[in-house]
Amino acid sequence: MATVEYQHATCVYRGMSSPAVDDLNLEIEDGELMVLVGPSGSGKSTALRMLAGLEVVHSGEVLIGGRVVTGMQPKARDIAMVFQSYALYPHLTIRGNLAFPLKQQRVPKAERELRVQEAARLLEIEPLLDRRPGQLSGGQRQRVAMGRAIVRQPQAFLMDEPLSNLDAKLRVQTRAEIAALQLRLGVTTVYVTHDQVEAMTLGHRVAVLREGRLQQCDTPRRLYEHPCNVFVAGFVGSPAMNLDRLPFDGTAARAGEVGIPLPGAAAAAARQAGLSEVVLGLRPESLSRALDGGGDGATLLSGAVHLVEDTGADAWVHVDAPGGSSALRLVALADTRRLPTVGDRIVLAVRVGEAHVFNPATGERLGD
Repeated sequence: MATVEYQHATCVYRGMSSPAVDDLNLEIEDGELMVLVGPSGSGKSTALRMLAGLEVVHSGEVLIGGRVVTGMQPKARDIAMVFQSYALYPHLTIRGNLAFPLKQQRVPKAERELRVQEAARLLEIEPLLDRRPGQLSGGQRQRVAMGRAIVRQPQAFLMDEPLSNLDAKLRVQTRAEIAALQLRLGVTTVYVTHDQVEAMTLGHRVAVLREGRLQQCDTPRRLYEHPCNVFVAGFVGSPAMNLDRLPFDGTAARAGEVGIPLPGAAAAAARQAGLSEVVLGLRPESLSRALDGGGDGATLLSGAVHLVEDTGADAWVHVDAPGGSSALRLVALADTRRLPTVGDRIVLAVRVGEAHVFNPATGERLGD
């Protein structure tokens, strides 16, 4: 096991005007499961490949266990990688696939057998050892790919979207298995995904990337409750945060005739910056239907329902409400027992203390 560190690490692809990964500084603790997440083209897979030695680090350094590995061949880095394509040898049995990297390392046969059996036991694939990859399901193949990484006993696991080829139900199951296995083994793991739900449920910490630059790295809960900018606020969370640019009168954001009071620190920061507008962010669960009128002093927004999403356990309503120069399109948490229908006019109560406020010019968070 080992720490992993990027120090001002930059990678530029030939013919590209901007870096794929730009001045990345990130330290991953010994035994931590770090998730790199971002949209397509954010640089997350490139960052992983730089760590694996599959992409050139044009400036800066990459370290594993305190040792600079920049420029080293992949096989000299003592890491194991799990790909989304499984990359299993079709002509070998599962036992042969698991043992193959150990043969390459010239591990004695007796020790090979012990390591293969232990990995198979951990992953519950012992009955599959004499089958070939073509006889397995996608989920079983993914377990074998993970087993091939485990037998090597590396300093770090690198996982590049390992669940993307699985169906939705199997993804959830395998995701839980990976989290439990990583906790049991305690091996430093760097995991890449574009799925923010996967990132939030797996990572001890999550690093959000955009256009090659690190936006924020923190625990899933901290990312959700305290996003540092508009991009992170909109990317983290499902459904996404409601983000609207609204006029600011010094104390409140104006949504049509309704003033939405801002948290004190955010309002003070907006005044200090001389802003006449702010970007107001509200999580869907910070908006709820006010069936009883909302109570005295509640901040209320009314609008027409244009979509209802009932997922069974939860439900969300999409509402068009009067805004500034244009209508607000809000997503709000709904009571599954009292769902409105499309076209209904409803009143939403705003929990103003949960508002997030951003500078519209820079996108940066205002206030605490």
